[in-house]
Formats: sequence, structure tokens, C-alpha cells
Amino acid sequence: MPSHLFVAVPTPSAEENHRPTPSPLRAALSRAGSACVALMLGATLVGCAVGPDYAGPPRLDMPSHWSAQPTSRRQAGTLDRWWLRLRDPLLNRLIEQAVEANPDVAKAKAVVREARATVQQTGAGLFPSISGSASVTNNKTSAGSATAVVDTAPYTLHQASFDSSWELDLFGGTQRSIEAAVRGQQSAEEDLRDSLVTLIGDVAAYYVEARGYQARIALAQRTSVSQRDTEKLTRSKYEAGSGNAVDLAKATAQAASTEANVPTYQAALAADIHRLGILLGRPPDGVASLMARSAPVPAPRMPLPTGLPADLLMTRPDVASAERKLAQTTAKIGAAEADRYPAVSLTGSVGTSALRAGDLAKYSNVSWSVGPSVTVPVFDAGKRLATVRIAEAQRDQAFATFHSTLLTAFEDVENALVSISQERVRTVKLAEAAKNYREAARLSRSLFETGSASFIDVLDAERSLYSAEDSLIQSKVSVAKDYISLAKALGGGWSDPVDTSTPIIVDTNTGPHFREAVK
Repeated sequence: MPSHLFVAVPTPSAEENHRPTPSPLRAALSRAGSACVALMLGATLVGCAVGPDYAGPPRLDMPSHWSAQPTSRRQAGTLDRWWLRLRDPLLNRLIEQAVEANPDVAKAKAVVREARATVQQTGAGLFPSISGSASVTNNKTSAGSATAVVDTAPYTLHQASFDSSWELDLFGGTQRSIEAAVRGQQSAEEDLRDSLVTLIGDVAAYYVEARGYQARIALAQRTSVSQRDTEKLTRSKYEAGSGNAVDLAKATAQAASTEANVPTYQAALAADIHRLGILLGRPPDGVASLMARSAPVPAPRMPLPTGLPADLLMTRPDVASAERKLAQTTAKIGAAEADRYPAVSLTGSVGTSALRAGDLAKYSNVSWSVGPSVTVPVFDAGKRLATVRIAEAQRDQAFATFHSTLLTAFEDVENALVSISQERVRTVKLAEAAKNYREAARLSRSLFETGSASFIDVLDAERSLYSAEDSLIQSKVSVAKDYISLAKALGGGWSDPVDTSTPIIVDTNTGPHFREAVK
């Protein structure tokens, strides 16, 4: 049994109209066009929408302030180009190059182009489609009977026609689909922004780590030189009879142990530099020459404006994208619901045929038809209703994703605020410890040279000094990385316009052409 009921509304044929006209074909097209315009205006007047209307981001319980620090409103744009606060020209240049060449960003741009094309494709459903055809055929027919076969003379038949169809959006199904496509485009644009936030944060973090390993390598090398001097002093005392073999062995072992850290740090440094090259869309060693010269670990001087927790709805691109996906799935419910209602389509055609091309426009050769058809769902075993239920379930999934993404954003900010606050306290204490261990190492070495202190005191002071200075470098790296994490958690990123119109691959010779042999 068919699941649709078709109702055709008859219209007068061209033969019923005998009024002479200067251009029969033009008159026929005019009548058909008038009927189309009348129906389009009627559809506009009675058009409506079904399904739920999206009323904006859902109201959820949100904290009124951050627990880790006082909260104040943030002015727009204060998080733009936050990495400039690290005051490192090379880092600024690497970030700009990464934005231009990173493959993940290029992929996100392509997704935006796809979403925009989807909006255009969906919007075409509001307009009628028109196609034309023409043919010229040579014909010959034969008529036969029991006694004879009569052949007619060959003749040439010229034919031309235009066909159009248009589905009236009476219940807003197409409008809901367009709404969903627009929301999908907005979500794709937020995903692009999120990829930029992630990329910039990753470039900054790996750059800070690399500078930290360079500092730790330099520290290990300086310390090992000092420890080798202590070894020489211990050896001199041993050879002079005032030292012992145990002290000499310990001095040699400590220097070697410090030197053994250098290859480990070199490997970690190389991995960070390789990762930076990949993030910039280059081979792994693409930035090795730029990172060959050591530089201090970037140190943020200005605090980031945190604003209010509710600001994350606008500044965090992953939260904004999840909210747009929620709006998109809500619109899809309406599109599915509209499919349960009758559909009205308007079809029309104009055709002409003649034995000579010059006679195609003659009124007697022209035929046309125009009229609406109504499609009414009669029985589909609950298929359309199930489609609506599926759309509703997908909307609930999108809501849960949005809620989870927002909670994660709150967590990221709170964690970053606590981490950077506590790490700064730790850095101050480590700096104080390193300063005092440095003085203790100097005094113990001086006393050891005069015989007033034991070698154990020197060994312990040098070991403690190296450990404190190495921990201080790691703490400075952690402060900078926590600063970067806070910027990412707040949604800070690239503020300049991003060109998404240029495709990655530009095709050529796409028109009709002869193909070359497949390689």
C-alpha cells in the first residue's frame, strides 16, 4: 500500500484559450508564471513553523565568582594576543607562523567552508528548480496490414521544453533545515577558533619547555665544571697525603652523576623542538636553527584578567561550539516534525515541437501545464514519528555535551588559578633556598681548602645547591606553563580575522577535457 495520497488540481490546457497573441510561447510562460507567483504569495501568507523554538543558551547553575581569586568584570579583547605578555619576540614569530601553516587549523578552515556550502545548499530548497531540454531527431514510421506495408517519408522532429518544480515550505521544514545549517556553520567557526586557542597554547608551552631544558643543560654543565674542580682539589689533597680515596671517589661520582643528566635533557629538548616544527607545519627539525641559541625562560609580568565565570559562555570557543550544536539539534527536531505534515508542491512545464525549427514558437505547437500536488502521509508504520524521537534524543545529547563542556571549562580555570598562585609561592621559596645554598657551598669550599671543613660538607652543599637551582628552573617553567593554561582556559587566542575562503588544494583544468592515462 502506498504511504502517500496524491491530489492533482487540473488547470486549463492551452487549446482552451483561443485569444490571439503576438507571441504564443511568451503568453504561455506568462500564464504559468502568474500561477506560480500567486501560489508563492499564498504560501508566504499561510506559512508556519513546527517544532521547538531555540530560546538561547539554557540557564544552568553557574558560580558567581572564582574561588581562587577576587573576581571582576573583564573588558572585551583583554585576552587577545595574551602571549605578548611573555615578552619573547621569537615566540611571537613562531605563533604567527603556526597560525598560517598548521595542518589542524587548515582542516578546521576546510570544515568552515563545508558548513557555509551546506547553508547555501540547504537554502536552495526555498526556491523552485528549473530545467530545460531540447532535441532534434530523425524519424521514420511504417504502417502495416495483412496485405501491404506502407512506409512514410522520413522527417525531422524539433522539440524543446522547460520543466519546473517547487515544494512550498508551508510548515517550515526547509526553514528549520536552514536554521540547523546556519547553527552548524557557527559551530564550525567556533571549532576553528578553538583549534587556534589550542595551537597557540601548545606552541607557547613547548617553547617554554624547550627554554627550560636549555637552562637545565647549562646549569648541569656549569655545576659539573665546578664539581670537577672539587675533584681536582680532592685529588691534590689525596696525592699530598691529607685526603683519602673515599673522598676522591665521591667527588668523581658526583661530577659524573651531574654530567649524566645532560643527555637526558638534550633528548627532551630535541623532542620539544621537533614538536614545535610539526606544530608549524614543517619537518621536525624545521625550527632547530631558530632554537639553537639559548634564551631565558619566558616570565609573565602582568596577570590575566579572569572576568566572571559566566564570561566563559562567550570566550571559550569549545563552550560556544557546544551551545551552537545544541541550537542546531533543536532546529533539526522542527525539520523532522515538518515531515509529518502534508507537503504541497508546484510543478509546471512548457513544451513545443515542430517539424521545422522556425515553427517551434507557433501557438499551435505549444503546450503547457501547471498545478499543485499535495502529498499526505497516510501510513508509514511510525517511521516519521521515530525520526522526531531520534532528533529529540540527539538534542538531549547535545545539551549534556554542552553542560559537561561548561563544567570542564570552570574546572580548567579554577585549576589553573590555583596552580599558578601556588607555583609562584614555590618559586619565591626555591629562589631563597638557592641563594642560601649558594652561600653555603662557597663557604664550605673555602673552609675545605684551608682544612677547616670536611669533604662531606662540600659534597652536601654542592649537591643541595644544584638540586635547588634545578628545581628553581623547573618552577619558573611551571609558572609560565600555568599562565599559558590559564589563558587557554579563559579562551584567549587569535583575534585577527582568519581567511577561510582559500582552499588547501586549488584544482585546475576542471572543465571538459581528455583524461591522461592513470598513473
